[in-house]
Amino acid sequence: MNNRLLALTSRLRFAFKTFTEFLARVWKRSFYFYLAGIFSLFAVLDTTVLHITSEMRTAAFDAMVRYRISPPKPDPDIVIVDINEASLAALSKDYGRWPWPRQVLGEFVEAIEKQQPKAVVFDILFSDADIYNADSDAYFDAAIASANNLYFPMLRLDQGADALSQIRVEQIPGVSPIEDEEQQKDATLAVILPHFQAAIESGRLGTHNVVLDSDGVVRKYPVYIPSYGWKVPSLPSRIGKDMGWPEPSTEQILLNWRGKPFSYHYVSFSDVYTDMGSKNKQRAQDEFKDKIVVIGSTAPGLFDLRATPMARMHPGVEVLATAIDNNKHGDSLRFPEGRIWYLLITLALIWGTAWAFYREDGRGNIDKLFGLSQVILIGFSFASINFSNTYINLAGPVVLGIAYFSLARLYANATGKALEQNMVRAATARRGDVQATLLLIRFDTRLNVIPDAMLNKIRIGLKRIGSPQKSVEILSGSQKGLWGLFEKTIAISWAADVEDAEACAEIRADVATVLQGMPSLLGRFVLHVEDATRHVVHEGRLHGGEQAAQGWRVIFAEALMKWDNDGGRNGVV
Repeated sequence: MNNRLLALTSRLRFAFKTFTEFLARVWKRSFYFYLAGIFSLFAVLDTTVLHITSEMRTAAFDAMVRYRISPPKPDPDIVIVDINEASLAALSKDYGRWPWPRQVLGEFVEAIEKQQPKAVVFDILFSDADIYNADSDAYFDAAIASANNLYFPMLRLDQGADALSQIRVEQIPGVSPIEDEEQQKDATLAVILPHFQAAIESGRLGTHNVVLDSDGVVRKYPVYIPSYGWKVPSLPSRIGKDMGWPEPSTEQILLNWRGKPFSYHYVSFSDVYTDMGSKNKQRAQDEFKDKIVVIGSTAPGLFDLRATPMARMHPGVEVLATAIDNNKHGDSLRFPEGRIWYLLITLALIWGTAWAFYREDGRGNIDKLFGLSQVILIGFSFASINFSNTYINLAGPVVLGIAYFSLARLYANATGKALEQNMVRAATARRGDVQATLLLIRFDTRLNVIPDAMLNKIRIGLKRIGSPQKSVEILSGSQKGLWGLFEKTIAISWAADVEDAEACAEIRADVATVLQGMPSLLGRFVLHVEDATRHVVHEGRLHGGEQAAQGWRVIFAEALMKWDNDGGRNGVV
């Protein structure tokens, strides 16, 4: 069984080697440009049509917002009066579970108005009459009429139901015409208005619809809802108009979250309500003075929970409070589309990586440079949302860049050996006699410390000097004994047909170019350039084909003997 497994493994390795050598012969290093072309086409299509990476950008945005170093603090003048589970339980003995008789809310309004809050905002939709408590409804309606700072939500329904509605858009309090659009005065709007006449007559109404993205997460809030040439204001926008806050110039704002759920100041409705009716009051009687009081519910049973970037279950009343806070301070996030810029960054990253692989800058260099580019892009995005209100989302370029790099690195690892410039392989492919040239360069470590990483950089630099038609290899000297003699040695080899006089002349010129360019190259890496190396140049002939390997061994041995006889040439001239 083990023998069969070993045989199968051997066959698979041979098949893989054969396949990668085939790829190397067909595509060579041009593969990196072919792959870059495919990724570029996808990037253009994604920018204009597909929008696949938009989901990636959304996920990256959520993570960036959630883990900001110092998110903005919630406005201390915004207080949430919470109809929480404790409140439902505390008042259930007298009023039952929710909904309570509206008189309870009327009494609360009358008591809180004595403290002179700036605004009292209901995040509760009073859509129907309480047919069992008509007097209670009348009490609440009177309380609304006697106040001048109460705000109520209305709910925009699906546009498909507009034709069934009897409410004309222009009749809705607070609507305004959209500039440069024709207003349809007879258009009807499917909207649920408050049941109470006093609330409608006050005109302090706005929608509390949220904007759900395709994944069901709330990231934006309407400034207004466009309808038949009219702006139907949102509740935060309607409050801002009365408060004199600058109106956002966009149809929606990207919410600038103040933190995780329950970041705002919360007070329990039952605690406040009970204290208001008590003779011995325990709470400060100016608790809500000059505050914006938002009344809503976090009780799970009332189902006012939303998915946001900060939490999968975020109280809806706090989403409204965040929108009011953003409108007050004008600090909602800006999320520039910048599709062309993102496309250009993506193309630059892909083609820059392709060029690095094509030039074979060394595995370590490519990996480090690419990794650094990703860190810079991600760091720039993270910095943009931490130190400004503009989020530069580079998740798309980062993801596509990583995908390209992964495939390019896989191809490089699989075909690395076959793609190396190898003079033994080149001579084997020839059938006639071959003119072989070998340049051995040994680095003297007595005066210069040359680590392996530096030696590889020198190898790459030598390969770039002169003609690319040469093999530049580091001879391993990590073994003990005889092979340790080749430590810190680089072998450069050339091969050409004996009959090709022009090619042979070019090789001699290239050898001279390499030796002439070595001083400036070594000057970047070593201290004592003059005594940095010893080298020897040797030429010889060998037969092509199957005998080429044996011929190269002879050439190498002759070069070593010549080196010993001549003592090697000192210096790099």
